[in-house]
Amino acid sequence: MTTDLFEAARAVREKAHAPYSRFKVGAAIRTQSGAVFAGCNVENAAYPQGQCAEASAIGMMVAAGEGRIAEITVVGGEAGSGILCTPCGGCRQRIREFASPDTPIHVFDAGGQGQRFTLAELLPHSFGPDNLGF
Repeated sequence: MTTDLFEAARAVREKAHAPYSRFKVGAAIRTQSGAVFAGCNVENAAYPQGQCAEASAIGMMVAAGEGRIAEITVVGGEAGSGILCTPCGGCRQRIREFASPDTPIHVFDAGGQGQRFTLAELLPHSFGPDNLGF
């Protein structure tokens, strides 16, 4: 477990605005420079207008002038629930924009029960900036 990312994601998870699903999620990103950015899910009564925790963290990273994800941790599910919140399909693609296929993605419940994946495991055969020559 990457303890500092887990703690950052778990702490920001408590700030999530999730009045509809009541499913709070926090995400923390470490960039290649070592900086850490965290974000939580923000729901909206107009459901498509909500934002996932991963997207919030990526937005914070970009706003700070960073651009490469070294690893990411996502915390969702109550402690002891065993519910692991992997990034949704849209967030997997968002992560791909700023990360390589071998980037570690750690997913946990709030109590620390978790699993490690790579982006390639969660988004096989992905399309990213390198496919466009960047």
